Amino acid sequence: MKIKRHSKQKVASGQPEQRPRPVPEDTSGLPAIPALAPAAAPKAPEGRRPRERTPRQGDPAPRQRDQEASRDRRAPAGGRNPGREPGRGRSPAPAEHVPTTGRVFYALKVPTSVSGRLVEAQRQLKGNWRTVKGDQMHVTLCYLPAVPLARVPELKALGVRLMSGLEPMNVRVRGTGYFPNEGSPRVWFVKVEAEGLNELAAALRAGVQELGLETEEQPFKAHITLARKKGPAPRVPPMTFELGWTANGGTLQRSHLQKTGPIYETLSAFRFRSDAGQPAPPGGASHDTASTSTSPPSSTDPHPLAISPDPDPQEPS
Repeated sequence: MKIKRHSKQKVASGQPEQRPRPVPEDTSGLPAIPALAPAAAPKAPEGRRPRERTPRQGDPAPRQRDQEASRDRRAPAGGRNPGREPGRGRSPAPAEHVPTTGRVFYALKVPTSVSGRLVEAQRQLKGNWRTVKGDQMHVTLCYLPAVPLARVPELKALGVRLMSGLEPMNVRVRGTGYFPNEGSPRVWFVKVEAEGLNELAAALRAGVQELGLETEEQPFKAHITLARKKGPAPRVPPMTFELGWTANGGTLQRSHLQKTGPIYETLSAFRFRSDAGQPAPPGGASHDTASTSTSPPSSTDPHPLAISPDPDPQEPS
């Protein structure tokens, strides 16, 4: 087969010369059509660069202007972001919550000469019992679960009116018990007795209700809470005590709940009649005296115990 060569085609200026490819001879008698070189792609015109804007005097730099515009788009309509402090990028700390109500109760405080012996008895407990510290032991007379703190002065005046005319009380510590007595108990306590104690508790409850304040609904049973149960824990055998003290006054307490248990704050102290002329000691504690005699733990309790009236673990007793 003969290959015909054709004349060179004119090449556009600026383009490399391309030779035509040889075309095989056609024996059909028709003239051969030369192979054409592919057309060169037109050169793209050089793009125009955007003209940089020269910032005028007083005009912020372009990057700063873009940041301000982006911040304006994020800010709510009608002004700046109310959740941010001016000139700062962080939100203000939330205001501390100030309670308007509190857990308040009237009580007789247990002197250290008695509480020390009760602390020794707590060593018999095993398992998930949370014991009450000796300086926190008391006998609850009247409990107010949620009293407005603005009404506390009225409660102080009520305590003065009802306790200033009373004689000192000889308080006796008896035997231990549980609440509830059946099943799994939640509270371990010791019973106390004193002449005139029930009458004082009833008068305080009536006076509080006359003020229009809410009190506990359970009937009053004098006791000292020794421990509260926080999980599976065994009981200990009943224990009896021959302890006592002379109560020369009462207190108004406020309970502050903590993870480790309630903490009690003395709001006011009230003197009974015999000590009305003596100044109250610092901290509101009365000058109580206690007997030092005690009996060893006994497996039987000769004094049957009534069920504690307010055994809830959050109750301040």
